[in-house]
Amino acid sequence: MRHSTLFVLLVCCLASTGHCLAADLELDQVDENSPSKTIRETIALSSPQSPYVGVHCEGMYRHHLQGICTNEKNSVYWSFTTTLVKTDSTGKVLKKVPVANHHGDLCHYDGKLYVAVNLGRFNDPKGNADSWVYVYDARDLSFVAKHKTPEVFHGAGGMAYHDKKFIVVGGLPDGVQENYAYEYDRNFKFTKKHVIKSGHTQLGIQTAAFADGHWWFGCYGKKLIKTDASFKMVGKYDFDCGLGIIGVSPNRFLIARGGGTGEKRTGRTLIGIAEEKKGLVFPPASD
Repeated sequence: MRHSTLFVLLVCCLASTGHCLAADLELDQVDENSPSKTIRETIALSSPQSPYVGVHCEGMYRHHLQGICTNEKNSVYWSFTTTLVKTDSTGKVLKKVPVANHHGDLCHYDGKLYVAVNLGRFNDPKGNADSWVYVYDARDLSFVAKHKTPEVFHGAGGMAYHDKKFIVVGGLPDGVQENYAYEYDRNFKFTKKHVIKSGHTQLGIQTAAFADGHWWFGCYGKKLIKTDASFKMVGKYDFDCGLGIIGVSPNRFLIARGGGTGEKRTGRTLIGIAEEKKGLVFPPASD
């Protein structure tokens, strides 16, 4: 069965009845036209997608990439530690501004960017962090406000928004065998500290996103943590999204990668696909 035929059959049936023969296909059987993919993966790759694809962010930056997000329309936002960058969906720079060290992972909500910021020390057992969330106008990256988040004891490094709440994640001292997600309402009133039974991850959690009904957390050491909406562990996988992860359509993600050395750092995105056993995978020839 050709990819286009399969996709048209599935869409037509869902539109007319909500169920059909295509729904009874063995979705995990190998697609005869692409032996490296199952029919399930073929459907995911053939479905109508968002405007976001893998791109290179234009330019070079003094510090490495910390996170990415989108406005779900036509822009990508990149946090390069001391530079905040807005590009179009092809990676062309539209605006960039210098920011305080250390701006980490970020998220977009209601026309604004929210960035996890630590002006103190990361991963200190004594908690000598200085954790904040900085807010910027997503149109021109102008500064709007900042909110102190002292509950993020080991340094705010990443964040995401879902279901009327912000989640901030961050550093972790050596030897601690769990991670933490700090919940705030939309006015940044602290509401709860969630414990994630993940085992130790190098320097805690770097990036965060909510997609496909789950939380996804990127960690150094090429580890990916997936939890349900209540932060209960679903899986821990060998997949690198420690520089950025964001859902862009069902089962489809932008995964950030960094490059360069010294004070000439670069960033790019790749498409990742959700996969039950491996967490996320790259389509053939993506990486």
